[in-house]
Amino acid sequence: MIANKHILLAEDDADFGGILKQYLEMSGFSVEWAKDGEEALLLFDKGGFNMCVLDVMMPKLDGFSVAEKMIEINPEVPFIFLTARKMKGDKLKGLKLGADDYIVKPFEADELVLRLNNILKRTQRSSVAIISEEIIQIGNYKFNTKRLELHIHNSSQRLTEKEGALIRFLYHHKNQVVKREEILKAVWSTDDFFSGRSMDVFISRLRKYFKEDSSISIESIRGIGLEFKVG
Repeated sequence: MIANKHILLAEDDADFGGILKQYLEMSGFSVEWAKDGEEALLLFDKGGFNMCVLDVMMPKLDGFSVAEKMIEINPEVPFIFLTARKMKGDKLKGLKLGADDYIVKPFEADELVLRLNNILKRTQRSSVAIISEEIIQIGNYKFNTKRLELHIHNSSQRLTEKEGALIRFLYHHKNQVVKREEILKAVWSTDDFFSGRSMDVFISRLRKYFKEDSSISIESIRGIGLEFKVG
């Protein structure tokens, strides 16, 4: 049973948004519905959301702009995009922003509910796991799993929950080749195409985060997976 299911829904289509809100509430979610991007940000700023569902095309602020500002306010809240467009560029933009999913309209409401529940289960499992082991030494870095911060010398990098979960998994499998499917199932709970592209984006971020220590690298093993090398 998922304990916290408070959803921010940002959708400017009154008919579709009303139906979707009703269906999500029938499925056990608590939903606050914003009719445009500015209203979504005002609601988000009040806090308390476990998940955000953002339509890409909205008046005042589009979904991508809303997501960027939400990340500045609280990077720990997962979000997904809804869109009527099937443009590859939109999907890549969503992935680079750190979206947990990207759903093209029309879609089955049951599918959305399933994806939301899977994301919430995963993020809440990550939150529980992080409490048990607070500081991990990785080369010259210190990874604070509770505060989700990566420290080296006098600098620190704030991490999202998914970045933290990925670092934690790679660290516990360091200096060994791990299949992509294993990483995806452990951190994303699925190994579909979207999650695979999302993982590539996150791996690129981690390479930048660990660049200050030359003894640390994340190497891609073609056709197999990755190796997190820590000297």
